[in-house]
Amino acid sequence: MIRNTKKLGILSLLLTFALIFTIALTSSAANGSIKQDEIDALVNTQTDKSQIQSPFLSVANEVRESVVGVNNYQNISAGNPFGGGRFSVDPFQSREQLAGTGSGVVISKYGHILTNNHVVKDASRITVTYGTKEAEATLILHDEGLDVAVLLVSGIGLEPVILGNSDDIQVGEWAIVIGNPLGQEFDRSVTVGVISAYDRSIKGNANDRYGRRTTVTNQMIQVDAAISSGNSGGGMFNMLGQLQGIPTLKFDSSRSIFSYSSASIDNIGMCVPVNVAKPLIREALEQYNEATVEAASVRDQEEDTKASSDPDRPRMGVTVGTLSPSINTAVPGGLPNGAYVSEVEKGSPADQAGLKPGDIIVEVDKTIVPSHEELIKKLAGYSVGDKVEVTYFRAPGLNEVILGSADISTIKDGDYETTTVELRSLSKSL
Repeated sequence: MIRNTKKLGILSLLLTFALIFTIALTSSAANGSIKQDEIDALVNTQTDKSQIQSPFLSVANEVRESVVGVNNYQNISAGNPFGGGRFSVDPFQSREQLAGTGSGVVISKYGHILTNNHVVKDASRITVTYGTKEAEATLILHDEGLDVAVLLVSGIGLEPVILGNSDDIQVGEWAIVIGNPLGQEFDRSVTVGVISAYDRSIKGNANDRYGRRTTVTNQMIQVDAAISSGNSGGGMFNMLGQLQGIPTLKFDSSRSIFSYSSASIDNIGMCVPVNVAKPLIREALEQYNEATVEAASVRDQEEDTKASSDPDRPRMGVTVGTLSPSINTAVPGGLPNGAYVSEVEKGSPADQAGLKPGDIIVEVDKTIVPSHEELIKKLAGYSVGDKVEVTYFRAPGLNEVILGSADISTIKDGDYETTTVELRSLSKSL
């Protein structure tokens, strides 16, 4: 009996201690009294970056800063260029606005930047962005059919990338894509995939050397790395950090090459092989001259002044302007870029050579003139009596549409023609 009483006492004591401990814990939790050192241990953690293993870290760190944004500013028509099938505004009236953005990669210490031609197409002004900076860029060379272009930003101060040999690409190797999807907000984004295939024959719309629409077939590198709008012109790098391709386009369910418009399509992107761009890069480097670059803006100003103030300069006897891109693309079959002839002075060299209002001058002595400003600059280098070979595009009915006296459907398909103009000193200016 005594023994049982002792056992009951011990059991009662243990239960009392357990109850007190439980109450203490409940009270501590209810009062939020977790010890500070325990909180610090949970929250104040560190990550040893040196322990992170990734095959892409070194490449991304090496080349990301060499990728820039490319901004395409265009002179956009101030209003709807058509009203009832006719022009309702002055076709030469326009204002500048940001028309699109893309990416580019610095490829030389002199400031040469490789990008897609479609990124800078129809631009009246081009700038590049890197970090918080924006700099004016000059379009040095471009190839519409290959969809490549070379820009120059002298003194940009960014490390150039190393060009690879895209002929040595292997299916299955890593493809690291860096660019500005959706613009500056997501600049220098890195996406990763593999080379899915090479030598893909891709048909696309392009322009001839004067800007008129045509169809071309190019060989592309297929990758499954994410390519979004704005990535165009950026870089596709291998594991050595070498530039192997230029991200250009991605496929989606709207692509007509697929049998069904409802097809589900994921991660099919195309890149221009860097070897395709190398001849253009070589040409851009060979024509580089630092002194010429530094004096370019001053020279352009001097030529503009000479063109407008010298009464004895050689002239063709035409009044010219540049049609807005919206008008060029609205005409069936398309129009080339160039100097649009709105007037031809009777008896002038242009008149005697057969030029007419509505013609678009696209080339002078094998030099492409994509605007009336470029035509004026080109002619400023000639003397009275010089004979120049002029290539122009003539679409019957175009001038009547521009003047508003005919419907756009009356324009007939045009073609290129060439004539020789002997320049003279005239009282009427361009």
